[in-house]
Amino acid sequence: MSLYRIALNPNRCIGCKSCLVHCNIKNALPPGISLNRIKALGPFTGPDGRPRMEFVYQNCMQCDDPFCVKVCPSGALTKRDNDGLVWLDLDTCIGCKRCTEACPWDVPVFIEAWDKVKKCDYCIDRVDQGLDPACVTGCTAKALTFVRPAK
Repeated sequence: MSLYRIALNPNRCIGCKSCLVHCNIKNALPPGISLNRIKALGPFTGPDGRPRMEFVYQNCMQCDDPFCVKVCPSGALTKRDNDGLVWLDLDTCIGCKRCTEACPWDVPVFIEAWDKVKKCDYCIDRVDQGLDPACVTGCTAKALTFVRPAK
């Protein structure tokens, strides 16, 4: 199990998608590609009778037993033993798309321009430096929190 997670405070999220923008910039993704998602729910009538929207943030679940890792023939996808983060080595990826088909949450994304797959890895390089993932750092409304294991 991953020791980390990204939590959304739905009372703070305004659906601005700055988390997506910061992720895309950090990962130098082509336009139209996203490693995480914001889904809008609503509009509906809130408890106070006023119309409202809610937003759901979706990124990699960092599964305990990830399907994507099991089906990767090149070994590009691995799960770290020390913290449970699932990451992809772009240099090893052969672009077969098996992981995109195996993931029930459609997290790995095939990037045609690269002829490779990319997935959310919680900005593993930033985590290793003690920093928060780019999506969390860039969240305008401070709705995302990077939850680290208790010490």
